[in-house]
Amino acid sequence: MNEASDLHTSASPADVVRRQYLASAHGDLVALRATLADDVEWTEMAGFPLAGTYRTPDGVTSAVMERLGADWDGWTAHDDTYVVEGENVVVLARYTATNRATGRGINVRVAHHFVVRGGRIVRFEQFVDTAKVRDAMPA
Repeated sequence: MNEASDLHTSASPADVVRRQYLASAHGDLVALRATLADDVEWTEMAGFPLAGTYRTPDGVTSAVMERLGADWDGWTAHDDTYVVEGENVVVLARYTATNRATGRGINVRVAHHFVVRGGRIVRFEQFVDTAKVRDAMPA
């Protein structure tokens, strides 16, 4: 990735993805939407509580980020390893959070595949152990 001072303006795929994680961690949905292409396709894995494909920056943040914030305390994706090949960015990360209804926490590994074109995320796909997430939720 580029120097920290370039992170906020860089169009490199890894920097765009990193901005998305930082915006999410800070609850800054305006900054998060700015990383997404107008025609973004954002897919949450089958079996995940928010499974499905969402489109448009507003659609993604209202259907995914806002709902996660409503159902979980401290929902965070801790991005730790980036694998970049052209416009493809695969991030190995960890989700941590506590379910508001049950008080049960999660600490689960996850992989995210992003496609970045023109400085914006055009596609996202999530891979996660959905059973571990569901185990923390109400029956």
